[in-house]
Amino acid sequence: MTNTATISSRIVEGLYCEALVLSDEVRAAFDLTSRAPSLAAAEDLATVALSCEALRTTTRMMHAVAWLLNHRAYFAGELSEFQLRRHGRLTAFPGPDPAQLPLIEPSVRSLILATERFHARLFRLDQGWRDQQSAEPGAVSRLREQLGQALVG
Repeated sequence: MTNTATISSRIVEGLYCEALVLSDEVRAAFDLTSRAPSLAAAEDLATVALSCEALRTTTRMMHAVAWLLNHRAYFAGELSEFQLRRHGRLTAFPGPDPAQLPLIEPSVRSLILATERFHARLFRLDQGWRDQQSAEPGAVSRLREQLGQALVG
């Protein structure tokens, strides 16, 4: 599978729509207020596992949406490429706790894994874009090359 390093506004918009739908599903799945009457005790391991994974999953999606919003702002001309490079990096994010996943109902577990796959796609896209941009000579390296040629010639 080849990785493309090209990020276009069309790709970002499609991913943004996908992120919004996924985020809404996450919100609904982890709405603990609807589950409150069924909670037996604070020590219930399934409840603790659900709470931990809810925090991890919603944070993962918030990072993904923030990354997409930064790229949308860049394509709208609201951020410069320098600002995007400096503040628009998507960091690696820990996956779900393998010990806690079996305690969570299968539909929620599959949603957690879907958010992990989505974040991994964005991470690969971000890394490819950064790798491509770092491979292109920047203004400073072009200036150094020109100065080096001027000193030799």
